[in-house]
Amino acid sequence: MARLLTSGDIRTLSRGLGITPTKKWGQNFVVDANTVRRIAAAAKLDADDVVMEVGPGLGSLTLALIEIARKVIAVEIDPKLALALPTTVAHRAPDEHRRLTVVETDAARVDPAQLPEAPTALVANLPYNVAVPVVLHALETFPSLRKGLVMVQAEVGDRLTAQPGSKIYGGPSVKMAWYAKAKRAGSVSANVFWPVPNVASALVAFERIESPDANRAEVFAAVDAAFGQRRKMLRQSLKSWAGEDVDAVLERSGIEPTRRGESLDISEFIALADAKEALGGTSRI
Repeated sequence: MARLLTSGDIRTLSRGLGITPTKKWGQNFVVDANTVRRIAAAAKLDADDVVMEVGPGLGSLTLALIEIARKVIAVEIDPKLALALPTTVAHRAPDEHRRLTVVETDAARVDPAQLPEAPTALVANLPYNVAVPVVLHALETFPSLRKGLVMVQAEVGDRLTAQPGSKIYGGPSVKMAWYAKAKRAGSVSANVFWPVPNVASALVAFERIESPDANRAEVFAAVDAAFGQRRKMLRQSLKSWAGEDVDAVLERSGIEPTRRGESLDISEFIALADAKEALGGTSRI
């Protein structure tokens, strides 16, 4: 069994490395071992999973994940933390440390060539300002990802899991629905972090679904247009995307032009993209 990091361990490691959590990279380290165990359990990992952990920091969650998964690929942007993590894991999980690979890079730009193996699960404590792009990039870039559990700002969690018609339903909600079924999987107290953030945190779990048979780029462009002017009716908000064909696109898709973006589900955005493709001959990618 790995020896998980305590609050005292984390502060000692930070002092030794000369590290102070920075706002630049949204660093808030989890300092409660019970919370770490809960997150690892909620991820529902199998013994053959290859986990991509984004932002491992000092290794709090890494140590819990490496007990369960066949391999943990830790993607860390901070060079000091990336260099120190293998030593920490080797010291505190001597029987499992060979399961760890650290990749020093930006998780919002990581590509398959940088990883030693295709990941099957994403588990991460994500910086609040980059959570949505990191999750969507991972799902798009790594088709091997079957599931995931991410800790994000509670508001971000609500947006990722929102349903059509709610005030918080928006672009992230629709784009997440393209790739996966997502749900809230719990809350996390601010008191388990160092430094303590001034926002609430939530866990979001997801399971990948089969990708729709549609032009993803065109669907996402329609989503961006609809929510770029979310207070306007579709006949107005979609003009930036469909141009002079907007009325024809709406008619062909069977969607009322007086509706607004927050009332459409993923299938209706796909219908819009298909209608535009049929009328204008946009290419599928």
